[in-house]
Amino acid sequence: MAATFAKRRILSKSEAQVFQAAEQAIKTQGLGWRVMAQVSLGEVLSSRDATAYAAINSKRVDLLVISSGGEPIAAFEYQGSGHYQGSAPVRDAVKKEALRRAGVRYVEITPEHDATDIAREIARLGGTVAPSAA
Repeated sequence: MAATFAKRRILSKSEAQVFQAAEQAIKTQGLGWRVMAQVSLGEVLSSRDATAYAAINSKRVDLLVISSGGEPIAAFEYQGSGHYQGSAPVRDAVKKEALRRAGVRYVEITPEHDATDIAREIARLGGTVAPSAA
């Protein structure tokens, strides 16, 4: 009870720009979707295989695009200059494969992407998502 806490940013400035661009593109395109930040894969994916679930349970995606009904549509991962440190490539591969198997798109965003590129990705998603998931 004596511990102190301090708030921390959940998104870097670059991730926040991607978040805002994705939200704006969704609004402009009238998709009715939402964007969530730093979502735990254990909250949005399930597996009957306890070992497989444990492999993804504590991993997060930078941004998750969800339908108006709350169904995951796509994960956006920002790959900035400091991203590929340590075991990041392995962690990303596990996330990417788990999302693919669950039918959730995985979109990598780099510093070279701008708001127009992100809007284009959202438009692609809008054209590929089944109406029941929209």
